[in-house]
Amino acid sequence: MIPLVVVGAAGRMGRAIAEAASGSPDVTLRACVDRAVPTGSEPGGPAWGTDLGAVARPGDVVIEFSSAEGAVAAARLCAERGLPLVSGTTALDPGQEAAVREAAARVPIVRAANFSLGVLALKQALDAVLGPLAGWDVEIIERHHRGKADAPSGTALDLARRAREARGWGEETLRHGRHGKGGPRNDAEIGMHALRGGTWIGDHTVVLAGRGEWIELRHVAQDRGAFAHGVLTAARFISSVAAPGFYTLNDVVRAAATTSTV
Repeated sequence: MIPLVVVGAAGRMGRAIAEAASGSPDVTLRACVDRAVPTGSEPGGPAWGTDLGAVARPGDVVIEFSSAEGAVAAARLCAERGLPLVSGTTALDPGQEAAVREAAARVPIVRAANFSLGVLALKQALDAVLGPLAGWDVEIIERHHRGKADAPSGTALDLARRAREARGWGEETLRHGRHGKGGPRNDAEIGMHALRGGTWIGDHTVVLAGRGEWIELRHVAQDRGAFAHGVLTAARFISSVAAPGFYTLNDVVRAAATTSTV
């Protein structure tokens, strides 16, 4: 049984992880951390607290979906305590990302902008077509709920990074929306379009447009359970990894595939 401590447990993803954990016989939600303890916490359920350091114990796997500052604080505490970490907060600035990677020199950390296995397949599909469609235009459209704080999403930015690197382009080639008379589309350009509204969980589309034809690669998350089950897969992986290091969802899926074939 893998004991989990979830940071940001009262948020949307925290609640989805708790629900997924309740249906998984090999993990248990031992403790929850958030800025405020919600009323009505069930007696006999997981312990609640506002300080990760006060509830974390040896043997725990820490999962954080909180804030950029919370991600850095969780990474540093895990490094001090020798606890593995699964980190999913997006919109970290370069210094914050560097702080998480620094902690990974001391403990194993899985970090991803999106824990959906379907999104991983979307990224792999994009990698596969970027070569044959080298001269085609690339546009990325993402939709999320009205409460999402960052735009574009971390997943959309990662899709754009893959396209940029395949073409040898820098970040200056990203064009965030269009308005006015900007003239014809540049050849070295990736359009980025973020929609916010309603209750969209997550919807990412990559359009590759050529002369007289186009391809659309799309992933739609209908429920946060899609992300939560990927998080639990990462927690199982990181609980068995002895070596410190910075791991991605690719590492998690690769290890799971190897285990399933043994």
